[in-house]
Amino acid sequence: MRSRKFWVWIILIVLSTPPLWSAKVKILKARKGYRLYVNGRPFVIKGVCYNPVPIGEGPNYNFFAHPDYQPWKVDAPLMKKMGVNVIRFYQVPVENLEEVKEVVRYFYDNFKIYTIIGDWLGFWNCCYEYSYADESFRKDVEERVLKIVSSLKDEPGIIAWILGNENNYSFRGRVQPWSSPEIEKIKDPLKKIEKKAQIYYEFVNNLAKKIKEIDKLHPVGLGNGELIGLEIASQYCPDIDFLALIVYRGKTFGNIFKSVKFTFDKPILFSEFGADAYDAYKNKEDEDMQTLFLKSQWMEIFKNVYPYGERNCLGGVIFEWCDEWWKHNPYSPAQWSIHDTGAGWSNGSYYFDIRAPGNLNMNEEWFGIVGLENIKENNVDKRLPRRSYYMLKQFWKNPYKYIRNEIRKNKKKRRRRY
Repeated sequence: MRSRKFWVWIILIVLSTPPLWSAKVKILKARKGYRLYVNGRPFVIKGVCYNPVPIGEGPNYNFFAHPDYQPWKVDAPLMKKMGVNVIRFYQVPVENLEEVKEVVRYFYDNFKIYTIIGDWLGFWNCCYEYSYADESFRKDVEERVLKIVSSLKDEPGIIAWILGNENNYSFRGRVQPWSSPEIEKIKDPLKKIEKKAQIYYEFVNNLAKKIKEIDKLHPVGLGNGELIGLEIASQYCPDIDFLALIVYRGKTFGNIFKSVKFTFDKPILFSEFGADAYDAYKNKEDEDMQTLFLKSQWMEIFKNVYPYGERNCLGGVIFEWCDEWWKHNPYSPAQWSIHDTGAGWSNGSYYFDIRAPGNLNMNEEWFGIVGLENIKENNVDKRLPRRSYYMLKQFWKNPYKYIRNEIRKNKKKRRRRY
């Protein structure tokens, strides 16, 4: 007969062993780069940011809480045909985690599409005074995030977690500013910024460590706007597994792949990037330009996926799957049923319409690779795939064919010059 001690050890082993049905996700470092593996197989993330707010609704619409609104049943088949293998939720409501599970399962069970779950860490959804220097605020955010992780970690459709989304832009006080009496005593503006960065990145690192105590199967990413602050993150945030970078540099990612190696040597996932489909200068929709930019961006991504290029890219997540008609006027519900053509900000890297009035050329309501029509089909706004959708459908089948063709064309151009 087995001893009582023996059975205690067996129970402990069983309880500490991850469930067999969960996706085992690993990022392995080779001699010259990083590679993502899902259930033992190499995996390149070909993803889309997914926030399918219906026409007429706004930023606080909780689609998980509306059982009669299930856009994923329309979107998932379209995504599968295109070649999407990952969707990203920026944040999920802690009060609807059972409904979130159902959606994650629907994508995975029916279409083998994985889900990245993110959290703003109280940044974009703050309607009250907040500060990462406030212990009670950090505790509230941590409790919510760990509850989400504990609830969803065993779902086979989960592939990764992302903490934050451009929260580093708050360090200079230009976006969602925060501070504390101690920070305000610092006279040097640069040291004040560095102190905020240290506080924030230490918080993210501690949260990442606590997530890993709960979930040993899925990597944790740092959602960072561009490379700003990463030299500080490298000191105080060593326990994150990858950099989830939000980047809008037009057709190219520039020197990012090399810069990251010197600044903070972690693998890169472009967790938000893309191009809008509206020409603010000519004041008309321009699907061709969106297609051109997305193709160029994805060619750079695949040129740096292991074993090519700098070998430190895990893939990308396009912003975004479908247009959001509320984004230009988030505080004006009367405008949410109008597809606004107003541009909200300026970016010279998107050169085709930079001559728009005031150089405002970035149209927030037109970033979808799928447009919307204000006609309901099965209680969902009609989907209108743009040319970028069909381009990526072909490109993702054999990306290196397109890259080889581009190399040949460039060689011919150089020969003609001489």
